[in-house]
Amino acid sequence: MTILELMERVGTKNETLTIAYIKDAIHLLQSNTKEKIKSNKQDIINAHDGNDNIYRFPSDMIALENVSILDTSDSKYKRIKRLTSQPHYLIEDVSP
Repeated sequence: MTILELMERVGTKNETLTIAYIKDAIHLLQSNTKEKIKSNKQDIINAHDGNDNIYRFPSDMIALENVSILDTSDSKYKRIKRLTSQPHYLIEDVSP
């Protein structure tokens, strides 16, 4: 479909505005499309050298979509909700 055909279908005579709308639509489609989505499973018990809170991510990773943990009671993956604030670290007082 050409720009002229599109202009005839929508009933406009402004070619510059039509081209701007087309470019905006293409940009919106490109920004909403996810490319090369991969999933990765890691064992969280003694993940790396006995440290269970350090995980290795692929070097080409751009974004983390979600995190799930296998619930062994019903063998289903449960999604972990995103933190909306910084986690509060509790330090145990072991002094007498």
